[in-house]
Amino acid sequence: MALILKRQLNEGEKAQVLKQHGSKCFATGHMIPDGEEIQFDHIHAYAIGGASEIDNIAPMCAKHNKEKGVLPLQDFRVKLRLGDFFSSGDKLTLKHLLEYLRTKGDIAEYAQAVAVHQSVDSVTIESASRKYGQTLYECPITQWKYFYATLDVDVLDSDDEQDDSIGLQPRYLIFDKVFELYRHFQQHPVLQPSIGRIVGNRIRLFDGQHKIAALLWNGRKVFECKIYLAPTIRLLNQTNIDAHDKFAQTRFFSSIMVLKLGSQFGGDFDNYKKLDDGKSKSEANFLEYLVRQDGTTQTKAQINTKFRNFIYNSVLSSQDNKASRFVTSGNRSTDEKPLTIDVLTKSLFSGFLYREPTTDNMVTEAYKREEEINNMVAIMNMVHDLALGEWDGNAGANDERQRRLNRIFRSKSMMAWSELLRDAVCGKLDLQDAEERAQPLYRHLSEQELQRIQDVIKRLVNWKMWNSPDDEIDRILSDNKSEVKEWFKKKNLTTGYLMGAPE
Repeated sequence: MALILKRQLNEGEKAQVLKQHGSKCFATGHMIPDGEEIQFDHIHAYAIGGASEIDNIAPMCAKHNKEKGVLPLQDFRVKLRLGDFFSSGDKLTLKHLLEYLRTKGDIAEYAQAVAVHQSVDSVTIESASRKYGQTLYECPITQWKYFYATLDVDVLDSDDEQDDSIGLQPRYLIFDKVFELYRHFQQHPVLQPSIGRIVGNRIRLFDGQHKIAALLWNGRKVFECKIYLAPTIRLLNQTNIDAHDKFAQTRFFSSIMVLKLGSQFGGDFDNYKKLDDGKSKSEANFLEYLVRQDGTTQTKAQINTKFRNFIYNSVLSSQDNKASRFVTSGNRSTDEKPLTIDVLTKSLFSGFLYREPTTDNMVTEAYKREEEINNMVAIMNMVHDLALGEWDGNAGANDERQRRLNRIFRSKSMMAWSELLRDAVCGKLDLQDAEERAQPLYRHLSEQELQRIQDVIKRLVNWKMWNSPDDEIDRILSDNKSEVKEWFKKKNLTTGYLMGAPE
């Protein structure tokens, strides 16, 4: 008969558990050092029906016992492994997970090559492991051929960017979403297949990667899929983007739109520059060219949005941009990465980048987009060198330097001081008319002019109120941008001060 325990173990019961398990944390198997607290936890959580029997009690370190909460032990172990996987980067896709699981021995292989044998109404997919014979269907709108199949993980890959082709995978994996789906699929079925296409001799999935990821963590090795054989890539890409953005329950992170769509747009831009159509090459003509290329599948407004994302991505992906390491790929800042792309687009980027397509001929000296991007990178590097580079996500709440940086890089704070910074930079560069002020960085800047900008930024980050002992500033910085700007003005953070006037 099982020994029924009280909610609090006595010393004899604790000794009995330790004799059975040793001084090892049952979550991971690591030794609990001498002198460290040993806690005793329900393997199957008491709060969700786990029995208070000695066979359901195990030792744990205090850290893991707290983190486990009411999770079943197996779920907690998966959560720890997920944390290990996501610690390897912040722009991870299904391909990265497949490689991680292969390295850890959870799967034998993935992305195995396949041969495709197509007839009028059927298709055979053959790999080194097995053969799949499926019925072919045809889309009544596009006439694309596709099939449904339950495919082994051995033949699946993620539709990421490759050296030889564009990738259609529009998202990065999100920790919380993978874990929530992992738990959901323990009790619920998968209602829709994942979607992919044949690329060369590979099956690449571009929709449903979170479902595949969650099922992989549940030990699943076969997956229901819908696979297109020879779709028109531009139309499929735009359809997929719309499905993940306009029509999705979970909209794109703004960062995904910038990083992914900006990169795809850049490929079109490069192809356009090589086009010999007898017309002058300009950004405005390029956007008109895309409208003609895509017909009614994209509006001019959608293409303009992609154009802006392309400019933002060019700044963020620059190898010279020191501040990029502090920019998260998610929609919320983290302890390690305080800047979001959404905030950057509403602060520094909106203030300094000219976000409309120019009519300047790209082969003439009048075209300054590359210099503008380099100038924006230079400003971000100044912000990095003078302040952001000191960011320490592990600093305590009472760390004076980190408190100052938190105030500078709060979202409403950045949106407010970026406008002041732009006006001060325009003043330092002696930009007078409206057109010049709308394009403050769309020009060659001399070393002397860059130094003037750096002096302005130095004034900004050294403003005495960032170090105020009064917590009024923290309350104000949580308010809307107009309230923050008004408070800055009262405390003499003005364009004049940034340009050198005394406080």
